[in-house]
Amino acid sequence: MSTETPTSVAFDYEWNYSPQVTSLFGLFTLVAVIGWFVTVALTAIHIFAIPAIPADAPVQGSIEVITSPWAYVVGIPLATLGGVYYLTTIGLALWWFDTRHPLLIKILTPITASGVAFSAYFVYLQLGVIGEICPFCMMSAAATVVLFGLELAILRQSTTPSLSRMGSDLSRVLTETNVAVVVFPILMGLVTIAGLFLVPLLPLPDAVQFV
Repeated sequence: MSTETPTSVAFDYEWNYSPQVTSLFGLFTLVAVIGWFVTVALTAIHIFAIPAIPADAPVQGSIEVITSPWAYVVGIPLATLGGVYYLTTIGLALWWFDTRHPLLIKILTPITASGVAFSAYFVYLQLGVIGEICPFCMMSAAATVVLFGLELAILRQSTTPSLSRMGSDLSRVLTETNVAVVVFPILMGLVTIAGLFLVPLLPLPDAVQFV
Protein backbone atom coordinates (compact mmCIF):
# COMPACT_ATOMS: atom_id res chain seq x y z
CA MET A 1 0.00 0.00 0.00
CA SER A 2 1.04 3.59 -0.35
CA THR A 3 3.18 5.06 2.38
CA GLU A 4 1.07 8.22 2.06
CA THR A 5 -2.50 6.95 2.33
CA PRO A 6 -3.30 3.45 3.59
CA THR A 7 -6.31 1.81 1.97
CA SER A 8 -8.83 -0.65 3.32
CA VAL A 9 -8.23 -2.96 0.34
CA ALA A 10 -5.08 -5.07 0.55
CA PHE A 11 -2.86 -5.29 -2.55
CA ASP A 12 0.00 -7.71 -3.04
CA TYR A 13 2.42 -4.91 -3.93
CA GLU A 14 3.59 -1.64 -2.46
CA TRP A 15 4.23 1.83 -3.83
CA ASN A 16 5.76 5.03 -2.62
CA TYR A 17 5.49 8.71 -3.60
CA SER A 18 7.86 11.54 -2.88
CA PRO A 19 6.37 14.61 -1.14
CA GLN A 20 6.40 16.47 -4.48
CA VAL A 21 3.89 14.14 -6.16
CA THR A 22 0.83 15.72 -4.56
CA SER A 23 1.94 19.21 -5.66
CA LEU A 24 2.71 17.94 -9.16
CA PHE A 25 -0.75 16.40 -9.41
CA GLY A 26 -2.28 19.68 -8.20
CA LEU A 27 -0.43 21.56 -10.94
CA PHE A 28 -1.42 18.84 -13.43
CA THR A 29 -5.09 19.33 -12.55
CA LEU A 30 -4.81 23.12 -12.86
CA VAL A 31 -3.22 22.90 -16.32
CA ALA A 32 -5.89 20.41 -17.44
CA VAL A 33 -8.64 22.77 -16.25
CA ILE A 34 -7.05 25.67 -18.16
CA GLY A 35 -6.83 23.48 -21.26
CA TRP A 36 -10.49 22.59 -20.86
CA PHE A 37 -11.51 26.25 -20.66
CA VAL A 38 -9.52 26.96 -23.83
CA THR A 39 -11.27 24.16 -25.72
CA VAL A 40 -14.67 25.35 -24.46
CA ALA A 41 -13.89 28.85 -25.77
CA LEU A 42 -12.92 27.36 -29.14
CA THR A 43 -16.07 25.25 -29.21
CA ALA A 44 -18.15 28.36 -28.53
CA ILE A 45 -16.45 30.10 -31.46
CA HIS A 46 -17.34 27.15 -33.69
CA ILE A 47 -20.98 27.23 -32.60
CA PHE A 48 -21.75 30.94 -32.30
CA ALA A 49 -19.17 32.90 -34.32
CA ILE A 50 -18.37 30.82 -37.39
CA PRO A 51 -22.01 30.41 -38.56
CA ALA A 52 -22.28 34.21 -38.67
CA ILE A 53 -19.47 34.45 -41.25
CA PRO A 54 -20.82 34.62 -44.82
CA ALA A 55 -19.94 31.57 -46.86
CA ASP A 56 -18.09 33.65 -49.47
CA ALA A 57 -16.24 35.84 -46.97
CA PRO A 58 -12.44 35.59 -47.08
CA VAL A 59 -10.96 34.29 -43.85
CA GLN A 60 -7.44 34.33 -42.51
CA GLY A 61 -5.52 33.89 -39.30
CA SER A 62 -7.09 31.82 -36.55
CA ILE A 63 -10.47 31.68 -38.34
CA GLU A 64 -8.84 30.02 -41.33
CA VAL A 65 -7.34 27.42 -38.99
CA ILE A 66 -10.53 26.54 -37.14
CA THR A 67 -12.62 26.43 -40.32
CA SER A 68 -10.15 24.21 -42.19
CA PRO A 69 -11.09 20.60 -43.00
CA TRP A 70 -8.54 19.42 -40.40
CA ALA A 71 -10.41 21.23 -37.62
CA TYR A 72 -13.23 18.65 -37.67
CA VAL A 73 -13.46 14.92 -37.07
CA VAL A 74 -16.63 13.40 -38.57
CA GLY A 75 -18.22 16.84 -38.29
CA ILE A 76 -17.25 17.38 -34.65
CA PRO A 77 -14.93 20.33 -33.93
CA LEU A 78 -11.50 19.19 -32.87
CA ALA A 79 -11.79 21.63 -29.97
CA THR A 80 -14.76 19.69 -28.61
CA LEU A 81 -12.82 16.44 -28.71
CA GLY A 82 -10.01 18.28 -26.97
CA GLY A 83 -12.47 19.24 -24.24
CA VAL A 84 -13.29 15.57 -23.71
CA TYR A 85 -9.57 14.81 -23.57
CA TYR A 86 -8.99 17.39 -20.84
CA LEU A 87 -12.01 16.15 -18.88
CA THR A 88 -10.50 12.66 -19.03
CA THR A 89 -7.21 13.88 -17.58
CA ILE A 90 -9.06 15.90 -14.92
CA GLY A 91 -11.13 12.87 -13.98
CA LEU A 92 -8.07 10.62 -13.65
CA ALA A 93 -6.27 13.26 -11.58
CA LEU A 94 -9.25 13.56 -9.26
CA TRP A 95 -9.39 9.78 -9.06
CA TRP A 96 -5.76 9.71 -8.00
CA PHE A 97 -6.39 12.32 -5.31
CA ASP A 98 -9.27 10.18 -4.07
CA THR A 99 -7.48 6.79 -4.00
CA ARG A 100 -3.76 7.61 -4.33
CA HIS A 101 -3.40 4.40 -6.31
CA PRO A 102 -0.48 4.20 -8.79
CA LEU A 103 -2.61 2.47 -11.42
CA LEU A 104 -4.04 5.91 -12.28
CA ILE A 105 -0.55 7.28 -12.91
CA LYS A 106 0.21 4.46 -15.33
CA ILE A 107 -3.11 4.95 -17.15
CA LEU A 108 -2.38 8.67 -17.55
CA THR A 109 0.94 8.07 -19.30
CA PRO A 110 -0.35 6.86 -22.71
CA ILE A 111 -3.24 9.34 -22.55
CA THR A 112 -1.00 12.36 -22.07
CA ALA A 113 1.49 11.02 -24.63
CA SER A 114 -1.29 10.69 -27.23
CA GLY A 115 -2.37 14.26 -26.46
CA VAL A 116 1.13 15.48 -27.32
CA ALA A 117 1.18 13.42 -30.53
CA PHE A 118 -2.15 14.79 -31.78
CA SER A 119 -1.22 18.35 -30.81
CA ALA A 120 2.12 18.07 -32.60
CA TYR A 121 0.34 16.96 -35.77
CA PHE A 122 -2.10 19.85 -35.61
CA VAL A 123 0.70 22.34 -34.97
CA TYR A 124 2.42 20.92 -38.06
CA LEU A 125 -0.78 21.48 -40.05
CA GLN A 126 -0.95 25.10 -38.88
CA LEU A 127 2.68 25.87 -39.69
CA GLY A 128 3.29 23.67 -42.71
CA VAL A 129 -0.06 23.21 -44.47
CA ILE A 130 -2.57 25.91 -43.50
CA GLY A 131 0.05 28.59 -43.04
CA GLU A 132 -1.80 30.35 -40.24
CA ILE A 133 -1.71 30.23 -36.44
CA CYS A 134 -4.63 29.86 -34.03
CA PRO A 135 -3.53 31.24 -30.62
CA PHE A 136 -6.16 29.22 -28.75
CA CYS A 137 -5.03 26.06 -30.55
CA MET A 138 -1.41 26.77 -29.65
CA MET A 139 -2.39 27.31 -26.00
CA SER A 140 -4.09 23.93 -26.00
CA ALA A 141 -1.05 22.32 -27.62
CA ALA A 142 1.19 23.87 -24.96
CA ALA A 143 -1.12 22.54 -22.24
CA THR A 144 -0.84 18.99 -23.60
CA VAL A 145 2.96 19.23 -23.57
CA VAL A 146 2.96 20.54 -19.99
CA LEU A 147 0.60 17.74 -18.90
CA PHE A 148 2.89 15.12 -20.40
CA GLY A 149 5.92 16.73 -18.77
CA LEU A 150 4.19 16.75 -15.39
CA GLU A 151 3.17 13.11 -15.87
CA LEU A 152 6.80 12.17 -16.51
CA ALA A 153 7.86 14.13 -13.43
CA ILE A 154 5.25 12.29 -11.36
CA LEU A 155 6.56 8.96 -12.63
CA ARG A 156 10.12 9.92 -11.71
CA GLN A 157 9.01 10.90 -8.21
CA SER A 158 7.09 7.64 -7.69
CA THR A 159 8.07 4.05 -6.98
CA THR A 160 5.30 1.97 -8.51
CA PRO A 161 4.69 -1.59 -9.70
CA SER A 162 4.39 -2.35 -13.41
CA LEU A 163 1.08 -1.77 -15.15
CA SER A 164 0.78 -5.48 -15.96
CA ARG A 165 0.96 -6.26 -12.25
CA MET A 166 -1.71 -3.72 -11.33
CA GLY A 167 -4.00 -4.02 -14.36
CA SER A 168 -6.23 -6.69 -12.87
CA ASP A 169 -6.88 -4.58 -9.77
CA LEU A 170 -9.06 -1.95 -11.44
CA SER A 171 -12.25 -3.30 -9.89
CA ARG A 172 -10.61 -3.31 -6.47
CA VAL A 173 -9.50 0.29 -6.93
CA LEU A 174 -13.10 1.16 -7.77
CA THR A 175 -14.19 -0.14 -4.39
CA GLU A 176 -11.97 2.51 -2.81
CA THR A 177 -13.34 5.30 -5.00
CA ASN A 178 -15.71 8.03 -3.92
CA VAL A 179 -17.53 8.03 -7.26
CA ALA A 180 -19.27 11.36 -6.70
CA VAL A 181 -15.97 13.18 -6.17
CA VAL A 182 -14.61 11.88 -9.47
CA VAL A 183 -17.69 11.71 -11.68
CA PHE A 184 -19.63 14.86 -10.73
CA PRO A 185 -17.05 17.39 -12.01
CA ILE A 186 -16.72 15.43 -15.25
CA LEU A 187 -20.48 15.32 -15.76
CA MET A 188 -20.65 19.07 -15.19
CA GLY A 189 -17.98 19.57 -17.82
CA LEU A 190 -19.80 17.35 -20.31
CA VAL A 191 -23.10 19.13 -19.62
CA THR A 192 -21.39 22.47 -20.26
CA ILE A 193 -20.09 21.30 -23.64
CA ALA A 194 -23.45 19.74 -24.56
CA GLY A 195 -25.20 22.95 -23.51
CA LEU A 196 -23.18 24.94 -26.03
CA PHE A 197 -24.51 22.74 -28.83
CA LEU A 198 -28.08 22.86 -27.51
CA VAL A 199 -28.38 26.66 -27.26
CA PRO A 200 -28.72 27.22 -31.05
CA LEU A 201 -31.51 24.61 -31.11
CA LEU A 202 -33.66 26.42 -28.54
CA PRO A 203 -36.76 28.26 -29.81
CA LEU A 204 -35.39 31.68 -28.85
CA PRO A 205 -37.14 34.87 -30.04
CA ASP A 206 -35.58 36.82 -32.89
CA ALA A 207 -33.35 39.70 -31.96
CA VAL A 208 -35.11 43.05 -31.72
CA GLN A 209 -33.76 45.64 -34.12
CA PHE A 210 -33.03 48.98 -32.47
CA VAL A 211 -33.48 52.14 -34.49
